[in-house]
Amino acid sequence: MNQIAKYRRCITTVSLIGFCILLFAQCVNRENDKKANDKVASSTDSTRDPVDLAQFAGSASCAGCHKNIYDSHIHTAHYLTTRPALEKYIKGSFEKGKNRYAYDSGRVVVMEKRDSGLYQVGYYQGTEKVAGRFDIVVGSGSKGQTYITRFHQQLYQLPVSYFTAAGSWANSPLYPTYPVLFNRPITSRCLECHSTFVKVVSAPGIEPEEFDSQMIYGIDCERCHGPAARHVAFQSRNPKETTGKYIINPASFSRKQRLDLCALCHGGRMQKTKPSFGFVAGDKLADYFMVDTVRPDPEQVDVHGNQYGLLRSSKCFMMSPDMTCNTCHNPHENERGNIALFSSRCITCHNKEHNSFCKISGRAGPSLVKNCIDCHMPLQPSKSITELLPGDTKPTAALIRSHLIAIYPDETIHQKPGLPKIH
Repeated sequence: MNQIAKYRRCITTVSLIGFCILLFAQCVNRENDKKANDKVASSTDSTRDPVDLAQFAGSASCAGCHKNIYDSHIHTAHYLTTRPALEKYIKGSFEKGKNRYAYDSGRVVVMEKRDSGLYQVGYYQGTEKVAGRFDIVVGSGSKGQTYITRFHQQLYQLPVSYFTAAGSWANSPLYPTYPVLFNRPITSRCLECHSTFVKVVSAPGIEPEEFDSQMIYGIDCERCHGPAARHVAFQSRNPKETTGKYIINPASFSRKQRLDLCALCHGGRMQKTKPSFGFVAGDKLADYFMVDTVRPDPEQVDVHGNQYGLLRSSKCFMMSPDMTCNTCHNPHENERGNIALFSSRCITCHNKEHNSFCKISGRAGPSLVKNCIDCHMPLQPSKSITELLPGDTKPTAALIRSHLIAIYPDETIHQKPGLPKIH
């Protein structure tokens, strides 16, 4: 009997010890989870590990829990801004008679299909001189596309791009017409705004930079929500956990954090002070770039690439305490060209209740509320995105929507003929 009692006490003691160890382990895990999650949420933490490819899960892994958002986001210009150079993704034609760009009678670049891939081939007087393979497509195609070739671990822009408005191959933006070059290097700063991640493998200061062969194409979920491998692993183990762990939620950001996230790529030319791809959503842009705090002169700001500079020069923005890019843009949806939708967002602030409705509404008619955009954010020619079309002597500028929200008298007259000029 005593032996049985001793045995029971032993079993009870071992069970209690085991329970205590398990409880302690869970507490430690929860505390570690909390610290790690806090570290992710506070992305400016100086102790954060450097961003690396292994930290990414790939946006397709987001579809398991966020299918509707994922399914819509993959159709956005952000997501499609870089892709592998498969023929189905290249807008220009490889068909004979449509696959040539002639600089003059002797110098021609021909887009060719070869056994090892798709190529731009430079000919002089009918003799092949140089060839560069299409390796990466840059641009969704809404305005155009340009193309990158890989040489060893270096990346170069190819000389011929595609201009959607003309439906034609064209000389790449700001590329010389003589000589025909295949050696404009692509930098990490270029890729920082056209991909989610690629690792620079060359030493700092070495040019041209060298890159790992693995790239996360496009601006995908993890560009704005942070690398998600740990988040996906945790949620897979804990499917009933409804609070997202190890993930960044831009909805919780301050106004400045939201603006900095967009300004990373829509804030114009900035001199970086830290390596590209170090900035993570939620960080301060000024920690990575020399940021000009002086409000820019809108006349000097190009409509391409510095939408933020134009926006913050707008009266709308200056008078609003909380306006951000997301006030008008849903980054998860392809809303390009939906003028009525964007106009409806204007009307949430510019309405009769706020005494801020359009002053010509009575004369312009009811259609006015369906198109605020063409009058107040007109398409304007870019100074930096210009394409030299075949046979032309002057480049054609891409027309891009201005983000300087203002009164444009000439545009008003153009959109609403017969109305008196507004000053």
